[in-house]
Amino acid sequence: MTMKIPKYGFKYLLRYPQAASIQESFSETEAQKVLRFHRQLPGYQSTDLVRLNQLAKAWGCGEILVKDESTRFNLRAFKVLGGSYAVARLLCQKLKQDIDSVDFAYLVSDEVRQRLGQITLTTATDGNHGRAIAWAAEQLGQQAVIYMPKGSSVSRVEAIRSHGARVEVTALNYDDTVRLARRLAQEHGWHLVQDTAWEGYTEIPSWIMQGYMTMCAEAVSQTLQAGISRPTHVFVQAGVGSMAAAVIGYLLNQFQDNPPRFIVMEPDNAACMLASAAAGDGLPHAVGGELNTIMAGLACGEPSPLAWELLRDFPCCYISCGNFVAANGIRILANPLRGDDAVEAGESGSLGIGLLDLLVNNPDFGKLKEDLKIGPDSNLLFFNTEGATDPENYREILWHGKYQPLA
Repeated sequence: MTMKIPKYGFKYLLRYPQAASIQESFSETEAQKVLRFHRQLPGYQSTDLVRLNQLAKAWGCGEILVKDESTRFNLRAFKVLGGSYAVARLLCQKLKQDIDSVDFAYLVSDEVRQRLGQITLTTATDGNHGRAIAWAAEQLGQQAVIYMPKGSSVSRVEAIRSHGARVEVTALNYDDTVRLARRLAQEHGWHLVQDTAWEGYTEIPSWIMQGYMTMCAEAVSQTLQAGISRPTHVFVQAGVGSMAAAVIGYLLNQFQDNPPRFIVMEPDNAACMLASAAAGDGLPHAVGGELNTIMAGLACGEPSPLAWELLRDFPCCYISCGNFVAANGIRILANPLRGDDAVEAGESGSLGIGLLDLLVNNPDFGKLKEDLKIGPDSNLLFFNTEGATDPENYREILWHGKYQPLA
């Protein structure tokens, strides 16, 4: 049954993870293949796992760990991991070669360009995924046409254009923009590289999800290097669910005997995972409307069926959060306690820390904290999925206190 915290407009659902098979597509063997590819890309470096020791002490937790994707390939978001891997797999498929048998230098060679000719990649995006596809096209000498929903920030549009892509901002919400990109790809013979799935379109979304495992594999390795055996709780934000499912799938394979508790977080106006879980029929369910939220990367009303297979069975909690939670997370991460490192987090990347603040410091959330078993022995893992990809809004939040909780 969906529970509410009325004062703040929160809704959440607690459940026991369901017994289900763990998908081999997120195994360590597959992750190492993905990691091998990413290590060949120009500018590859493992992003930091920030250990907020002082914050953990102040908030009564064992560990607070933030995988910081704000520096990934200087693109300020994790999305390039999925986009670049999927595009490479697509090119290998057209070349009739296995990605494990080629290297990146070959994919950008004149020989490949001559064999494939000029191809056009297209996608719909709230920002980060589109920039990833534009960057991949730029690296590979191909073209990209990117469609964005209404209300997209100018800075995110210009960031995509900086890679030579054509960008069109539509008068549609995100889900309808996806349908537009799908139709135009079919009409023009373009290659759609979309990070959500539907009937008959699962291969490329599955490659994108696998691409995200580099982030997860790095995080697990860094956790072990820090002397921490395993995360006990993993907070994952969900839009269509691809990133959340990839994180869950990989970590389930890593810690099969004692998996973490997974908490799935969404904006309150785009909480399709919570709606799907609450329906209780095992099927994905869409939510409609304008999907208005500052968490642009999570403003999705329709779950990816491919991701839902994992998000249906393994999380222990689904929760919807208001804008102020993400805004508080931005401020907390940017202004650390003495001894901790600052983290630049965008609106979608900061949600987990903003939620944890409420769980450990606000008595209205005390029962939920207890149910989630968060305490001194908890090792909490978060993914800062983006930096300040909308710099103007970031400054308004950080400098002028934009998006405060309801009184």
